[in-house]
Amino acid sequence: MTRREQDLEQLLAPTVRGLGCEIWGVEYFPAGQRSTLRVYIDAPEGVTIDDCERVSQQLSGVLEVEEPIRSDYTLEVSSPGLDRVLFKAEQYASFIGAELDVRLKFPLEGRRRFVGRLAEASESEVILDVEGDRSVVPMEQIHRARVVPQYE
Repeated sequence: MTRREQDLEQLLAPTVRGLGCEIWGVEYFPAGQRSTLRVYIDAPEGVTIDDCERVSQQLSGVLEVEEPIRSDYTLEVSSPGLDRVLFKAEQYASFIGAELDVRLKFPLEGRRRFVGRLAEASESEVILDVEGDRSVVPMEQIHRARVVPQYE
């Protein structure tokens, strides 16, 4: 997450917690005259459309008062979904054994994309089993990691 996304998460988290949910992650896409602020929320029992609507209404009020974004933007509130993006190091631990699609900022071992089972995760790195080989990926190198849903 960028510094701006972290600041937005800090601003919005108390409101989301007050509504019985947690912020899973924040994405901000500046795009000239029409930017997008996407807030992913989660709860132990899952998130419904009604939860998203309720959180969206409350966050709109906070954002209107605080004005952290000066240009026009669209606020989107949603659940992280089955193919959830992992935003923070601590989120990886819950997905040990899951298949991840990891995109890197710079090539590592000649690759910028790794798809494999998450074997281990720490604050500084993740270890993926990729086609029988173990790949150690520094957390700071990860541009985006997403859980690959498994359909039975």
